Amino acid sequence: MKAFILAAGFGTRLRPVTDRIPKPLITVLNVPCISYTLALLKEAGIDTVICNVHYHAERIRGFFSENNNFGMDIRISEETTILGTGGGLKRCENLLSDEPFLLINSDIIADFDLKTFIDRHRSSGNSGTLMLFETPEAETIGDVGIHEGKVRDFNNMRDTGLRSQYIYAGAAVLSPSIFRYLSAEFSSIVDTGFTGLITDESLGYLRHEGFWKDIGTPQNLWKANIANQHNILAFGKRINRQTGIRPHTHSSTAVISQGATVRESVVGRDCRIEDGACIEHSVLLPGTVIEKETFIQRAIAFPGGMLSAD
Repeated sequence: MKAFILAAGFGTRLRPVTDRIPKPLITVLNVPCISYTLALLKEAGIDTVICNVHYHAERIRGFFSENNNFGMDIRISEETTILGTGGGLKRCENLLSDEPFLLINSDIIADFDLKTFIDRHRSSGNSGTLMLFETPEAETIGDVGIHEGKVRDFNNMRDTGLRSQYIYAGAAVLSPSIFRYLSAEFSSIVDTGFTGLITDESLGYLRHEGFWKDIGTPQNLWKANIANQHNILAFGKRINRQTGIRPHTHSSTAVISQGATVRESVVGRDCRIEDGACIEHSVLLPGTVIEKETFIQRAIAFPGGMLSAD
């Protein structure tokens, strides 16, 4: 089975962090976010990956190259004009039209069991199976309407009146039949492909009962690093086993002055914390310099700036 990783977005809600780095390469516990996705794919025995890129495409290409593609066959689909989740997938139809494939986001951290997910799809007879996750934030994020084992709606856009506490968790197993519903223009796969499969009554789902977090906002990025730290460290061995990168709180290349105080924080690669600085419940992304006597609390710091976690 092949996989398609969505990695072309602008990361608008994370600006100005994403002015310099694409969202898939933002670190969570000192691991680039896309590495969590790659680890899950390798663990499931998937070694052929198509990854669409657009914003900071050269940075993502460079990351793969520096890590020898993590031993995988990674093919890049570079979009000169961004095509969205629907158009980006449609562009690669010729690479994915021979068998079911896995679609997955590059900006999520989760302990998915993709082998079980794939097996569930194969035994279902459906043309698509979505990974769903239960959260009290479903109404804000956009809930998925389900009924009798099928996905029937997204955020009530089809006026079914079906509401739930489940959201689409950013992973799907799809038959090539989805391509007949996709548009080559900029489009959302929810509005085109998923809706088409719903019309065919052929879109199933699997509930993910484990850990899941997206990093699309400053608050969620902070939570993944700080509030959810123990959850991620709990499956860190799985990530390390597949990628050689281990989630950890303090990078070995960071320089922390003896007179500095660091409490319950994440310190990234090549960071420098000068004498008298105090860091509490914060995330220092790679290359950040915290000057003398600076106090930071509940923040995300990066070269040239800082975002509040609140």
